[in-house]
Amino acid sequence: MKSSEVLTRQVAEVLPSKEGLLRIMKQKRIRLYLGIDPTGGNLHLGHTIPLRKLQQFADLGHEAILVVGTGTVLAGDPSQRSEARPRITKKEIARHMKGWKKQASKVVDFSKVKIRHNGDWLLKLRLPELLDIAAHLPASHLFQRDMFQKRMARGDAVGMHEVLYPLLQGYDSVVLDVDLEIGGTDQVFNMLVGRELQRKMRDREKYVLCVPMILGLDGKTMSKTSGNTVNITDAPNDMYGKLMTLQDGLVEEYFMLLTDISLKDIQKMRQKLSPRDFKARLALRLTSKYHGEKKAKKAEEEFLKVFRDGLLPSRIPVRALPSKALPLSELLRKVRFASSRSEARRLILQGGVKVDGVRQTKDQTFFPRKGMVLQVGKRKFAKIA
Repeated sequence: MKSSEVLTRQVAEVLPSKEGLLRIMKQKRIRLYLGIDPTGGNLHLGHTIPLRKLQQFADLGHEAILVVGTGTVLAGDPSQRSEARPRITKKEIARHMKGWKKQASKVVDFSKVKIRHNGDWLLKLRLPELLDIAAHLPASHLFQRDMFQKRMARGDAVGMHEVLYPLLQGYDSVVLDVDLEIGGTDQVFNMLVGRELQRKMRDREKYVLCVPMILGLDGKTMSKTSGNTVNITDAPNDMYGKLMTLQDGLVEEYFMLLTDISLKDIQKMRQKLSPRDFKARLALRLTSKYHGEKKAKKAEEEFLKVFRDGLLPSRIPVRALPSKALPLSELLRKVRFASSRSEARRLILQGGVKVDGVRQTKDQTFFPRKGMVLQVGKRKFAKIA
């Protein structure tokens, strides 16, 4: 990929200017970073967009750094949130980070990209140092954020730790002395705070490259709490199956943001293939990327077997249940297809529950027997032991 292309494909905006960044990239090897807070244990496809962009710069020979926010995560990023983010403990951070590098290595070549933890410098800040950093920014600037204004207008509290978050993230730019920061469009405010601190504390320019945010499978904002993500850790069958539930109108966008296929070839596929086959091509491509072509092909075959031919999956999770008559809603709760009997009843009334292939419309009583298959929706199966 050429320097000019890395600033256009999968890029929403470059601040203060794309031309200025391209100019310094031609003059020297720049230093850049991407920061991700360990708020959960799984990385999803949305995370891969900035990670892939970081790797593209590394492939061009620039000094690329992945910063894991072990310090900033303690404050909690308020970006794009209508309420305060739940506080996280150091124990939770350690648990979340356990498999991060292995997941990120599916996208990032760590022989070319360095890893830094911002807790290494943020957690060592003394009060005089923190006050000195804060003195470089007007408080009014931090309180002007749209989400803060909306929350205060509703009468909701805004914690000082939330207000300080952009300051802490911005200080990463100063410590690392970078020329560029990569982040999603939801991070523009935070990244521009880092640009201002870099200018005032180091008297030098820092560019900001924003990558687009991708929507979830249901067309809403992608988030772990919404359950509309495709995780890197998803098993091949799950990844393929999830992608086949993607809204048709998002398939082209997923191709553009998550693959390196040329725009011309993407448009040719869209015109040539049916919406279903276009989506299947995407599902196979992404599942192959994260699990290999052989497993992706098997996932495709399994999907066709279950969803096209109406057959049972090759492997169904086995659940042991007591040998006594139980209402169907209780059976669903015991195999963890519903968190409560009321939720299970809703699933039954909506026509989403089958027992041995027969759709159920009432919460009738069943005697669990060996080999009985419970199904909820198109993708959840359980066999009674």
